[in-house]
Amino acid sequence: MAWAYALRTTNPPPGVEPDAITRWLVVTRAAVLPMTVFAGLVAGLLAVRADGFSWLDFLLALLGITVAHTANNLMNDLADTQVGTDTAAYPRALYAPHPILSGLVTKKQLVTAVLLCQVVDLAIMLVLWERRGWPVVAFALAGLFLSYAYTAPPLRLKKIGLGEPDVFLTWGPLMVAGTYYSAVGNLPWQVWVASVPYGLLCTTVLMGKHIDKIPYDAPAGTRTLPVLLGEARARVVTKVLLLGFYVTTLAAVAVGALPWPVVAVLAAAPVLIKALGSLSRPRPDEPPAGFPVWPLWFAAICFVHTRRAGALLVLGLAVAAVFELGLPLG
Repeated sequence: MAWAYALRTTNPPPGVEPDAITRWLVVTRAAVLPMTVFAGLVAGLLAVRADGFSWLDFLLALLGITVAHTANNLMNDLADTQVGTDTAAYPRALYAPHPILSGLVTKKQLVTAVLLCQVVDLAIMLVLWERRGWPVVAFALAGLFLSYAYTAPPLRLKKIGLGEPDVFLTWGPLMVAGTYYSAVGNLPWQVWVASVPYGLLCTTVLMGKHIDKIPYDAPAGTRTLPVLLGEARARVVTKVLLLGFYVTTLAAVAVGALPWPVVAVLAAAPVLIKALGSLSRPRPDEPPAGFPVWPLWFAAICFVHTRRAGALLVLGLAVAAVFELGLPLG
């Protein structure tokens, strides 16, 4: 099915004219939205047995961060096109159809979609502000700022080696802590600690992507962290971040910030070993048969690991929530 293929690969099926839904699944890069859904689920499962938990507020916050991620993807493509970063020869237009350059949508349609996402998020923010208070606004505005500043002038954080910290802060503390606060109305210190492992996990995906793009970014003056570090050191840092997810998860369990069933993440060890091995070997000259997102390579490997480890983290939290096993915040 075309929709499933787009959700799995960020591409429409080869040789098939995409229908409207498939087109927008590709344009919004819906295949990576589960990263945000998992961040929200981490928060919600930590919060579900806490005093003051509201399903309505949690679901609104989960919808809000997912829509915000969608808007972020669209704004990044819009900004990178306007400043000339995205071209037909740049990876963004090679691993999947570029929304504007490929003709999937017009610039006007892209701007309209961004505005629609912002209107939805504004409405959610106002509702949660009324129900939970000003911290909701602080989290929402901080997320919007980091989202906009990632690629858009004048800051363009990606271009000065700050895109990776941006992603860590957004998918870790901001999403997890912000969603937890929205669902409960308070924010124990444990939540900040619990947000660190998942933030590191998502950062590995961006590190892998920017390692893949070094040959394109370095000549263009886009100084991502891997460009600044050089490929060899960037690979080492990515390995450290991959291992750091497990170390910080176990540390969070040890200090009571995560429940003990999240040790289920250790079941992702085979995928971790594969990712570490790939980061230690030369990148292949050609993609394997049927590989859908070339010239990305390390990004895909890190994304597969993030999907597996993130799912196991959520599973462990779900078991803890259902059976009340070691929940630190209940």
